[in-house]
Amino acid sequence: IEARICAENPDNQFLPATGTLHVYRKPAASSFRIADVRIDDGVREGDAISPYYDSMIAKLIVRGDNRDQALARLDAALAQTQIVGLATNVQFLRHVLRSPSFAQARLDTALIEREKDQLFHQDPVGVPLAVAAAVASALLQEQAQQGADPFSRRDGWQSHGRTERPWSWVIEGATVDARLRYLPGGALALMLAAQEDLPALDAPLVFSAKDGQLDLEYAGQRTRAEVHRLGEQYHVFTPRGAQVLTGIDLLAHAGETQAEGGRLTAPMPGKLVSFAVQVGDSVTAGQALAVMEAMKMEHTIAAPHAGVVEELLYQPGDQIGDGAELLRLARAGA
Repeated sequence: IEARICAENPDNQFLPATGTLHVYRKPAASSFRIADVRIDDGVREGDAISPYYDSMIAKLIVRGDNRDQALARLDAALAQTQIVGLATNVQFLRHVLRSPSFAQARLDTALIEREKDQLFHQDPVGVPLAVAAAVASALLQEQAQQGADPFSRRDGWQSHGRTERPWSWVIEGATVDARLRYLPGGALALMLAAQEDLPALDAPLVFSAKDGQLDLEYAGQRTRAEVHRLGEQYHVFTPRGAQVLTGIDLLAHAGETQAEGGRLTAPMPGKLVSFAVQVGDSVTAGQALAVMEAMKMEHTIAAPHAGVVEELLYQPGDQIGDGAELLRLARAGA
């Protein structure tokens, strides 16, 4: 069975992604020769994935004595594939393998639609373990950076009272608040505020690190995890899946604001093929505004709401970065 690892975001209509392979870890495998696990690729850690070529990063190929063995071997290999720096379909491929249709070889062009509830916006790691892994990783990084003098220590020691440290994370667009409690004897406890579908938690946080991996236990769950930090993002990889958390530093972002409603940005990097509107045009929600091209595919950009086109900020043929403002659209009646 062959899995094609691509630079794309399945949870956002498979839009292509670009960026640098800040982390590119692969399972033990052969390259361009027959083996139980084989990876054919042409990139290395540190390489850039640009919008000028196909989005495929690698082919991961496994074989087994039967379909079940091959599926298990492929899932294990994907679990060991860690890519940080751009969106990929690695976790989506794992969801596909676990779907009843694929596992039972009921394969047709309707598979993704039929199994969509199991394929998109999944979180096999779970918020509690993801937050616990990110907090543990941050603590270990701080310990490694502290100096010899007692005033550089960041272990929460104080002569009396109870020490609590607040944390805030964004996971899949939702904010998760947590508090780390420093207990007597150096023990730790992590409190998570209640979420829409998750009750509040307050449980011991126990972890140790060896060879770059965390052995983590929290709220009755135990797992191994590897955490890679890129800026404010913590990429958590576990045998059951992966999750990305963004740490919120309120001081670092004080005073920042984001205008809403009047900006329309590029959903991926690429070339602007054409605008379908002109300044002064009135548009309705869902109306095509522009066409972009990336990685040999064209994508239509639609209006998120009704309004009037105020300004076009690029010319056809321009290369545009991910998130760049394409045009300004005033809301109808504004």
